[in-house]
Amino acid sequence: MKLRSLILLFTLSVVFGVSAEDFTAYVNPFIGTGARNGSLSGNNFPGATMPFGMVQLCPDTHIAPDWYNASGYDYNDNIIYGFTHTRLSGTGASDLIDISLFPTATNKVSSVFSHDDEIASPGYYSVMLQEEGIRAELTATPRCGIHRYTFGAESKSVWIDLERSANKASWNRMIINSQIRRVGDNALSGYRIITGWAKLRKVYFYIEFSHSIDSLSVLANGRHLSDCLANGSDLKAFVTFNTPDSVITVKVGLSATSVASARNNLEAEAASLDFSQAKARAHDCWNKELSKIKVSGDKNDMVTFYTAFYHTMIQPNVFSDVNGDYMRADYSVGNTCGQGEQYTTFSLWDTYRAAHPLYTLIDVKRTVDFVNSMLRHYDVYGYLPIWHLWGQDNYCMIGNHAVPVVVDAILKGFEGIDAGKAYEAVKASLTIPHLNSPFDLLDIYGYIPEELQSQSVSLTLEMSFDDWCAARLAKYMGADADYEFFSKRAASYASLYDSVSGFFRSKNAAGDWIEPFDALKYGANGGYPFTEGNAWQYYWYVPHNISHLIKLTGGKKRFEEKLDMFFTLSDSSGAKNDNISGMIGQYAHGNEPSHHVVYLYNYVGRPDKTRRLVRYIMQELYNNESSGYAGNDDCGEMSAWYVLSALGMYPVNPTGGVFDLAIPYFDKAEISLSNGKKLCVQVRNAKDRPVKAKEHITVSAIKLNGKAITTFQLSYNEIMQGGLLEFIVGR
Repeated sequence: MKLRSLILLFTLSVVFGVSAEDFTAYVNPFIGTGARNGSLSGNNFPGATMPFGMVQLCPDTHIAPDWYNASGYDYNDNIIYGFTHTRLSGTGASDLIDISLFPTATNKVSSVFSHDDEIASPGYYSVMLQEEGIRAELTATPRCGIHRYTFGAESKSVWIDLERSANKASWNRMIINSQIRRVGDNALSGYRIITGWAKLRKVYFYIEFSHSIDSLSVLANGRHLSDCLANGSDLKAFVTFNTPDSVITVKVGLSATSVASARNNLEAEAASLDFSQAKARAHDCWNKELSKIKVSGDKNDMVTFYTAFYHTMIQPNVFSDVNGDYMRADYSVGNTCGQGEQYTTFSLWDTYRAAHPLYTLIDVKRTVDFVNSMLRHYDVYGYLPIWHLWGQDNYCMIGNHAVPVVVDAILKGFEGIDAGKAYEAVKASLTIPHLNSPFDLLDIYGYIPEELQSQSVSLTLEMSFDDWCAARLAKYMGADADYEFFSKRAASYASLYDSVSGFFRSKNAAGDWIEPFDALKYGANGGYPFTEGNAWQYYWYVPHNISHLIKLTGGKKRFEEKLDMFFTLSDSSGAKNDNISGMIGQYAHGNEPSHHVVYLYNYVGRPDKTRRLVRYIMQELYNNESSGYAGNDDCGEMSAWYVLSALGMYPVNPTGGVFDLAIPYFDKAEISLSNGKKLCVQVRNAKDRPVKAKEHITVSAIKLNGKAITTFQLSYNEIMQGGLLEFIVGR
């Protein structure tokens, strides 16, 4: 597949001299949007959005998106059913897909399209709707979607569909109520209340057209109404325009709190902008964010890098209005009171591993907002979020991995967070039993018995890590008794280690191993001891105590041998979970529990093996096509692995305050750190000459500001001092 938009950008750079500082030129939003040969691809989308914006405006190529087309767009399709304003990026389940618009010269509700007539860049999307010759262009502000439709016929109409959503058959999804009304010569407003993966979502909108509405008809629960206010669970509006102009521009403001706030959001962000101005502003905003990391190397590799970097900044999403209002977890309206933005879409089981540590390097201010958003959720909900979506918790996945994110921010000394409140929230979140976090069982048995709570091994291991994080925060706060309590529970993983089989295994409440045991058998999300994986993949999940895991394994030599077997054993037992992909032996790069394992060779004195595996994964399991990812991107986590690994570092323990080192993929990199300093990363040979980094994996020395690094780790504090990080290599 040739990526037309990418070729065009490179051609323009040669012919017109596009600035070398235009980092958006290296972003191809089509990467990760469609599988080839049945593989997972990323579940990304190519539409228009702003960094961490509320709006993700994109065509839907499925009339009712679901699990395997969760973002709503699939590169393998050729029909567009509408342009909706919200969606998820890279997830394995679909939701949002709100407020669908579709232009037509007759009354069509879909159109064939071709990738030859499709363009995408950060903050902009364009496509030709072939059946009627209508060019649709999209751009966005943080809380508004902006459409520009260029018609090839005199008749000009726009469908507004409040019934379209992700698949109604998933998550008991249904529209509770919706409304649409005309509120001016060229304006409509309304809302819909829908329940699904996120429960009882309220989505308010205010729509402003560039031309006066000539006629408005509404199809309300099967009845045709004209030019009126309509309420119901199935609403569609058909808006027509009588103008000689070929272009109709539509601005759509969104809010989770009220129609008035949706209108305020539009007036504050988009009222004074025409489409081209909004597009330029989106471009400039993205370029500013992307410029925080500057890499130099092969252009194709730079496209992979900057597209991955772009994907790390699509979600979480801003959830507060321009005046600070936001929908609280109890559906009341709160206000941030000038203390930053409220955010939602926290896919924490995924993003705590690499995405949030990445943000702590380059975006401390937004990290503080993320943490405070979680603490506001705690204020109402009673514990920190698990999977936060449109202000609600959908309880997807296990453990409570807001804990490592909150603890990491406090221990790194970020200002603007109430440490006392944070500790209170962490403690409550790890002591009050709730769905998928059965702390009462852990306290009674010292592990989770499988017959009392499935996914017991994965739960015990992941909760042990969360407890370790809590213990560190307790020590920081001077809570000695809590430190002892959480430290003891952080060792719970050892209760499930079976020295005979050499794996972590499930037990029953009586303390007996549950038979039969098959280390190769996969679990999904319930009904088996392992979550989205098997015993091999979860063996390595003790990120807070690798030294003890090495001891349990039988020492460094045995640990290395077991790692070798892990990366070469291709046997399987039964069907794999759908999330298991990107295989290297039993290693599954397509899902997060494996992501840190390639760096564990560092801990047994074999960094050469880490470097080889990291290089192999970057070269073989990422590409610049629609099938660009080896699994779901999961709100940027798969991308964050690439970004950090390309810089030569990755946090095996995401709350440990250190980054484990491999080797950079680029000749040079410059990281603009949040404190205003810069860390330059360079690969060179022993004669102090630059080299092509991707051609080398043998490292003879690592130096930070001239001082040798011998531990294959850098602390967060060392990184934040900036300076020069050198990898001296040889063939």
